[in-house]
Amino acid sequence: MALKLLITNDDGIYAEGIQRLSQFLFESGSYAISIVAPDHERSAVGHAITMHRPLRVQEVHFIHNPDLAGWSVNGTPSDCVKLAVEAILEQRPDLIISGINRGSNLGTDVLYSGTVSAAVEGVILGIPSVAVSLVEGGTNEDFIYAAGFVHSLIPRLAEFKLPAGTLLNINIPPGGARIKGVKVTRLGIRRYRNSFDRRIDPRGLIYYWLAGELVEGEEESDTDVRAVLDGYISITPVHFNLTDFELMPSLSKMLNQT
Repeated sequence: MALKLLITNDDGIYAEGIQRLSQFLFESGSYAISIVAPDHERSAVGHAITMHRPLRVQEVHFIHNPDLAGWSVNGTPSDCVKLAVEAILEQRPDLIISGINRGSNLGTDVLYSGTVSAAVEGVILGIPSVAVSLVEGGTNEDFIYAAGFVHSLIPRLAEFKLPAGTLLNINIPPGGARIKGVKVTRLGIRRYRNSFDRRIDPRGLIYYWLAGELVEGEEESDTDVRAVLDGYISITPVHFNLTDFELMPSLSKMLNQT
């Protein structure tokens, strides 16, 4: 029986990354593919879910292949995974792939990322999940290369059996054949110099527009940030349990002092 894949993203169902990935996997003929993704871009929404308005679902056909259909949802990436697994799909997927995102999701960016949050929702539901991003500067050919890498990884993931509660966060640098290899990494640090542009709308009301730039810093050799800077694909196992277990004993001792 073919492996059942659920493909989603945060760039929207018409984004090039999900279109290229879905087409590549569809043409391979190796998988049963379901596509459920936001109806428009929902980048940087984190793990938000929709509770105060209805979620609407519409069947759509893909640009590159009219025979390839999916469902668009007027919600967040996490909504898409919840809705797909618990309401839309007749069978539970064997693997969830979120991406291919346009732009990296490295280091602390995973806390904001809708791409990674969709994969987090998958592991919360007990389904092996990966998030895939193409680092800034990627071209159409780089999306195709990234889709091919994902395709080559799926059989190994099916045999590997990821631990419960752990997803893989994959970042692929541009360059295709010039990529040096694959590194298993830990999350690095991403810092931004934020600025808020103060503006006035036509009705005279003040609003702010967030802008900013990445602050480059020294990254240790075993981080995802360093790996992609050096031309490697980064694969980081990410666990959604944020508990600081090392602090627990000393914190308990402090609280129980008389």
